[in-house]
Amino acid sequence: MKSIVITLLSISLVLFSCQSKKEAKKELTPGSHKVTVTDVLNAQSYTYLNVTEEGNTFWIAVPTIEAQMGEELYFSQFMEMVQFESKDLNRVFESVLFVSDISKEPIAGEPHKAMSMGKPSAVKKEISIEPVQGGITIQELFANKEKYKGQTITIKGQVVKVNYGIMDKNWFHIQDGTENNGQFDLTITSVAEDVEIGDQLVFQGTITLDKDFGAGYAYDVILEDAILK
Repeated sequence: MKSIVITLLSISLVLFSCQSKKEAKKELTPGSHKVTVTDVLNAQSYTYLNVTEEGNTFWIAVPTIEAQMGEELYFSQFMEMVQFESKDLNRVFESVLFVSDISKEPIAGEPHKAMSMGKPSAVKKEISIEPVQGGITIQELFANKEKYKGQTITIKGQVVKVNYGIMDKNWFHIQDGTENNGQFDLTITSVAEDVEIGDQLVFQGTITLDKDFGAGYAYDVILEDAILK
């Protein structure tokens, strides 16, 4: 009988230890957020989620996912857009957080910093692309930006980042393997669709300098209203 009791106690301790470890894994790291989904709105490129966190209710937008009411989600990196209009939903959000690292499991968070799409978030890619005939390279553009201010230019590059439907624009980042004083990533706004990371494309648009859209969208050089050639 005594041996049975000892065995049961040992099993209980093992189960308690496993449960404790499981719960410990779900502890939040500083800078990360744990939210509960209370409403789900699906749009073309984003899923809008009304969530609660410690009694606070707010909206977040994430790349299209399947989310359920009552589901717990985690994130740490986001950018707030105020009075954001979603054309797909025909709705204006007083405030919405565009989240870049949504997860169904706890993540290692960092203290939040406002994201800027104007600076490359990735390292320089190992890319070597020949400029299109009549076009220029990223190195040439940044080295002579005043020359190209207000001019229509043609440029070829590999897409390294894509964001659809922000401020009624689609945003692409391209690299071509060239650089000027550490500037190797060009931001492009366009209405072009079906652009994916890894695509090698030719864009034609107008160069604007010192463009500030607000909400962290500020650029030294940007190619606006670009079309695919």
